[in-house]
Amino acid sequence: MTHVVESSSELKAELAEDLDLIAEMTGAFARSRDVAETLKHGLARICGRLGAEAASVFLVDEDSGDLVCRACYGPTDVAGLRLAPGKGIVWRAVNDGKVQLVRDTRGDPDFASAVDDKTGFVTRTILCAPLAVHDERLGAIELFNKVGGGSFGIGDSRLLQALAASAAMALINTRLAAAMAEQEGLKRELMLAADIQRAMLPKDQPAEFPIHGLNLPARGVSGDFYDVVELPGGALAFTIGDVSGKGVNASLLMAKTASLFRCLCKRIPGPGDLLTAIDSELAETNVSGMFVTMVVGVYHPADARLVLANAGHEPPLVECGGVFRRLDEAMPPVGIDPALFAGGCPETVVDLAGATLYLFTDGLTEARGAGGQMLGSEGVERLVTRFGRLPVPRRLAALVAEAALDDSELKDDLTLLAVEGPR
Repeated sequence: MTHVVESSSELKAELAEDLDLIAEMTGAFARSRDVAETLKHGLARICGRLGAEAASVFLVDEDSGDLVCRACYGPTDVAGLRLAPGKGIVWRAVNDGKVQLVRDTRGDPDFASAVDDKTGFVTRTILCAPLAVHDERLGAIELFNKVGGGSFGIGDSRLLQALAASAAMALINTRLAAAMAEQEGLKRELMLAADIQRAMLPKDQPAEFPIHGLNLPARGVSGDFYDVVELPGGALAFTIGDVSGKGVNASLLMAKTASLFRCLCKRIPGPGDLLTAIDSELAETNVSGMFVTMVVGVYHPADARLVLANAGHEPPLVECGGVFRRLDEAMPPVGIDPALFAGGCPETVVDLAGATLYLFTDGLTEARGAGGQMLGSEGVERLVTRFGRLPVPRRLAALVAEAALDDSELKDDLTLLAVEGPR
């Protein structure tokens, strides 16, 4: 049996092409005032990269609840086509919130052949990604038929999912802009933006889940972020980050960085390589003077092994039996200059059996409690010792409550993440 394995250079070239397309589409969405029109032009680029014969974008009509084709590319024009709720593969993608890869439509009971009968187009294979941010369903991007035959693959699914996530954020931002135009004052604007940012944070997990986090913005919208992603095989990828600056620019850079992490963490297994890739992408397209401090890690619950890489962030703390250890090794922040990561990004391996890792932004160490004194890393250690017997979710809440007795006292966004090993 012969196995064909892609070379490292081929994989890097393919990844670079994917990142270029993500960056191009993200930038186009960010600049556009008409996302539907931008999607219409972008479908040609997406089809070219993924080798699709045709594509369409369906958005949920808020009045009727139907899915309506707002843009299409290919030999037939189906713009305006309506799909009643629950019918077809595209509705399955929307309802399930998952990418649908149909290698042969003849074997799929949800395939709507009536559209082919009407247009004359023959649909053999379908790749469909939902446009959604957590529970808010916006629609879906659907691709049809691989040029030259064959079927779409897992790599195609991941790339389309990343592009769909970027498009969904752009659609929400467009709707947010329209809503803000009807509101008076900055308060309403910040409330709506904060809702979007909260939707990007991970959902609460059961207390026994090994990773928990929380985010407390200082001014409604936040430049901090964290995320946790379950990887194939049971490992957990996680990150925490802090964007330089404040306001809308910081929140946009936060959204871009968080999206890059979620897109790449399943394709680049090592935290050091992942940070290097994120740095390269941000440095290429970033606004001058802005950067991101962040830690990326992968935790393996099966053997309590944790691998970390740090780019200019607050040193993580490892607590074991009341003894603390600071992990000081770090690279510069990401997004400044790719040359800084030319030699790669070092990784730290931690045995988390009987221990807990704490990650936090400077909003925690710089918080001032009832005495008015800055907490600092020593203060964080004291609070961890004080509340260490509580379950992790309650422990984090207690830490924040003690460090910032009143939300109005926060001078900076505060984000905290804990990874607890087996006891």
